[in-house]
Amino acid sequence: MKAKLALVPLNEINMKKSKFPHIVLLFILMGLFNSCVKHPQLLYFRNQTEFVPLEGHEITNQLRIKIQPDDVLFILVRALEQETAEPFNLLPSTSVGNFGNQGSNATLQGYLVDSNGNIDFPVLGKMNLADQTVEEAKLMIAEKLKPYLKDPVIMMRFLNFRYTVIGEVGNPRTVQVVGEKATILQALGEAGDLTPYSNREKILVIREQNGKREFGYVNLHSPDVFKSPYFYLQQNDVIMVEPIKEATAKVTDPVLEILPIITSALSLAALLIAIAR
Repeated sequence: MKAKLALVPLNEINMKKSKFPHIVLLFILMGLFNSCVKHPQLLYFRNQTEFVPLEGHEITNQLRIKIQPDDVLFILVRALEQETAEPFNLLPSTSVGNFGNQGSNATLQGYLVDSNGNIDFPVLGKMNLADQTVEEAKLMIAEKLKPYLKDPVIMMRFLNFRYTVIGEVGNPRTVQVVGEKATILQALGEAGDLTPYSNREKILVIREQNGKREFGYVNLHSPDVFKSPYFYLQQNDVIMVEPIKEATAKVTDPVLEILPIITSALSLAALLIAIAR
């Protein structure tokens, strides 16, 4: 008894071959749509025309940093006859070094503001600086020194003005600010900028002031970012950048991790079949 060979029509074979590249193409497109981030998401300010009305407007939301409990202040008293000013300094002016020094010994040169907003000032005793700006505090100290010194000059700055950037950025870090002005754009730049998977529409700022903690969001796709009370930073702000859903899916879905390998293998197989023909 002879075995019968099952003959498959030639046109059916060709049909199966012709469908194979289409399946490969489908897998490739699936991989592209699942892994790529759309161009508008990568932009900081998407619709440029929305920002035009902001040109020439006065800046009204810039914060003047105010002294709070647990702040550390650098204060140096100068006078025409410096010897008369030395009793009013924590350290002799000759040992203070560079006024801009922010090194590890900075706290030794500073006044710690206690929980009631007071500092212990040499000779003058306790002095309340809570909720004052640096300029206001300098004027108050200079006024109190007038009975002792002629034309005193007060040098003051924050030693603890720093912020922290965490989350979906190039280089999460804590940054020490020189001066009294820092914006959220500068903070993101110092942290290595946002990544392609950063959510530019919902950046969280955590702020503590006057014994309270508050949370605010900044949207870098909207011109309202420049009017936000969180555009200008305060001491000890924490900026948290969350990822977009594409990044979350890439981490949590193991299928998406092996999909590029599968699509590459199928592409290679399709190429070999095309060459074999």
